[in-house]
Amino acid sequence: MERTTTAAAVAALLAATALGLAPHQAQAAPAPTTATTAAAAAAPQTAAADLRFHDIPGSGGITLKGNVFTPATAQSGRKYPLIVLPTSWGLPQIEYVAQAKKLADSGYVVVSYTSRGFWLSGGQIEVAGPPDVADVSAVIDWALAHTPADADRIGLGGVSYGAGISLLASAHDPRVKAVVAMSGWADLIESIYSGRTQHRQAAGLLGAAGYLTGRPGPELQSILGDFLGSRLDREQQMIEWGRKRSAAEQVDRINANGPAIMLGNAWGDTIFPPNQYAEFYERLTGPKRLEFRPGDHATAEGTGLLGLPNDTWTNAHRWFDRYLKGERNGVDTEPPVQVKPRSDGGYEGYADWASVGSGGTERLALSDSEHLFANVDSGANGGVVLLSSVFDQFFKAPPVASIPLLPRSFAAVWQSGRHDEARRIRGTVRLHTTVTPTKGDGTFVAYLYDVGPLGIGKLVSNAPYTFHGKTPGRAFGVDLELFSTAYDVPAGHRLALVVDTVDPLYIEHNPTGAQLTFSSPQGDPSYVSVPLREQ
Repeated sequence: MERTTTAAAVAALLAATALGLAPHQAQAAPAPTTATTAAAAAAPQTAAADLRFHDIPGSGGITLKGNVFTPATAQSGRKYPLIVLPTSWGLPQIEYVAQAKKLADSGYVVVSYTSRGFWLSGGQIEVAGPPDVADVSAVIDWALAHTPADADRIGLGGVSYGAGISLLASAHDPRVKAVVAMSGWADLIESIYSGRTQHRQAAGLLGAAGYLTGRPGPELQSILGDFLGSRLDREQQMIEWGRKRSAAEQVDRINANGPAIMLGNAWGDTIFPPNQYAEFYERLTGPKRLEFRPGDHATAEGTGLLGLPNDTWTNAHRWFDRYLKGERNGVDTEPPVQVKPRSDGGYEGYADWASVGSGGTERLALSDSEHLFANVDSGANGGVVLLSSVFDQFFKAPPVASIPLLPRSFAAVWQSGRHDEARRIRGTVRLHTTVTPTKGDGTFVAYLYDVGPLGIGKLVSNAPYTFHGKTPGRAFGVDLELFSTAYDVPAGHRLALVVDTVDPLYIEHNPTGAQLTFSSPQGDPSYVSVPLREQ
C-alpha cells in the first residue's frame, strides 16, 4: 500500500511537469485545514509513513513548496528527530521522496522543500546566498511548530545544491546537530574557477538549468554573464560573491557549532571536483566523515534517489542514526576517510586525508624542454561534463588519447619508463614546472595518463591553469594540483604527462599566435609528484 501511495504522488507531479506547467503557471493546492489535520492525526495508522504536501513560509515572506513525511507509528505527544532536505539545483520537492520515506519509516520526521527561485517555490535563485540559508532556519521553525519534530535532534542533508546550502546553514543555525552533504561544494571558487580558469561546461550547464527550471535573480544573471564573458575587470567581485557562498569561508563558525558532518563526492565530479571537499574536511574539528567514489556529479548517490540500494545513502542513514538517535552502529568507529578506487577494488579506510597517499610519492622528472603553439586542441581533453566520468564509473572507460599520435606542435608530452609493478595512485597529483609565454595571458591544461602497451592513454586526472599580466619572454614557475583521484596503473604500463592549451571543459585565454615553452631549469627542475598507496 505504501509503495502505491508514494508512486502515485510522484507520478502525479511528474505528469504535471510533463504537461508543461511552468513554475508560475501551476496552481498551489489548498493548505490542509485544522479540522482535516486533526482528523488525519486521529485516524488509525497504517504501515505507510504519512506524506503531506505543504506551503512552508520561507525567509523574507516567500512561500516554499515542501512535503513532510512522518513515521507511520508516530504517537501523540512524542517527538521525533527532524531531517530537512533542500532540493538540488533545478529539481522539485519530489527529489528525495524515496529516501525521505525510508528515513520516516525508521523514525524520522523528514521535511523536503524546493529551493527558492525554482519551480513553484517563491523568490529568485540566490545560489546559496543569505536568503537560502535563512530559508533553512525558517523551515526548521515551521517544522517544530507543525510536526512532531524534536528541537534537540535536527539534521540537514542534500545532494549538490542541497548539500551546499546545508553546509552553509550549519554555520548559522546552532540547532543543527548533523549534516550529510553529497556531491556538494565547500569552496565555490575552487569548484568552478580552479586554476583561475572558468569551467565552461559546468557553469553553462548550471546556468541553463537555472533558466529552464527557475527564476535567476539579477545578481546571478550579472555574475554568470561576467563569468562566462571573461570580464577580468569584474574578477574580484565574482570571487567575493563566491566566497560568501562557500562553507570553507565559514569553517570557524561551523566548528563552533559542532555539527557532525559527513561529506561524499565522486572522483570525476566535473562540477564540484573532490579537492575542495578534502581540504574542507581536514579543517573540520567535530565528528566528521569523508567518502570518495567513482562517478561524476551526483551519480554516486543517484540510484539511491530512485530507492535502489546505494552505499552513499546507506551511510547517510547510519550517520543520522548515530548523531540524531544516538545509535551505536559503528559509523563513528570506522576509519573516517573511506575511498573506493576507480578500479574494481573495494573500500579503503584511512585515518585522515593525508594518509590516503601514505605510501610516499613517485617523482617523474620533466627534463626535456617542450615548445607548443596555442589555440589548437591536440586531442587530449578531460571529456564531457556529466558523461565521461559516468562511463568510467560503470564501464571503466575514462577519456582516452593515443599518446604517440598527439601532435607535438600542440601538445607537450613526457613519459615515464614502463613500470614493473602496479602503481596505486591515491590522492592529489602535483605538477611543478617553468613556463615561458610569448604573450602576457594564457591557459594550459595538464593531463596525467595511464599508457598501455599500444600507446592508448586512459585519463587519470587533469586540471587547468590560467595566467594574466605576465611579461612575454620571461619565465615563471607554476605549481598546479590536479584533481584528486584513486587509480590503479597496471604493471607494464607507463605514466604520461600531457599539456595542451584547449579543452572544451574550460574557457581558454590564449591570444592569437600565442606560444608556450615548458622548461626544467637546473636550479628548479620540473616534475610531477604522484602520491601512492602504501603497499
